[in-house]
Amino acid sequence: MQTSQSPKPLPPINRIQENLLARSERRLLNWICARLPGWVTPDLLTGIGMVGAFMVFGGYLASNMGENWLWLAIAGYGVQWFGDSTDGSLARFRQIERPRYGYFLDHSCDGLATTLVVVGIGLSPYVTLEWALVALAGYLLLSIHAFLSVRVLGELKLSYLNAGPTELRFLLIGLTLAMMGFGTGPGWFGDISGFDLFTGGVGLILIALFAIQTAVTARRLAKEEPARNEEWRRR
Repeated sequence: MQTSQSPKPLPPINRIQENLLARSERRLLNWICARLPGWVTPDLLTGIGMVGAFMVFGGYLASNMGENWLWLAIAGYGVQWFGDSTDGSLARFRQIERPRYGYFLDHSCDGLATTLVVVGIGLSPYVTLEWALVALAGYLLLSIHAFLSVRVLGELKLSYLNAGPTELRFLLIGLTLAMMGFGTGPGWFGDISGFDLFTGGVGLILIALFAIQTAVTARRLAKEEPARNEEWRRR
């Protein structure tokens, strides 16, 4: 007779979060979590975060019909922050974490939400889709690095250059307000608008960060696990 075995618990993950707003945001999230009613669950908050991501996507897409739709995208950033930032915080606050399930669902939703936001920007009349996809590639590459670091280092890096998801949302809100302010007319760079250069530039910075962090991590692992080929040859 076979007996069911409980899944092996995951080793603790060292969350590295050094963004500028981390401490203030943590105090705010603790304040919010302490006041959420019992029927609000982490899964519900994850769903709210995804609703926010679809709002952002819809706002950018609908901006082809008029710039006032960009207010929907800005509101979506607020909704997406609320859901995405409080789901895990609430689980930890109530000590009801499901480490494997939460890690898988949260980061899967993050990937989809990021794709919706960046593709939405690329489908707006302000940014060319090709430049937006450069930014998406950079973000997803950094995400891949973060997930690999959890496996090989036990560390989850949540910020780069003192900026994390919250700072990035503020940056994108600023970009959206600039879209409303400057419009879609011809820019200083001909067919390539300033919004294209900004979006593509951010993407290239993210790709460069991925390359640098990959080299740093590989060097660290090489020291911890030195090559053994010479040892094998001496056998």
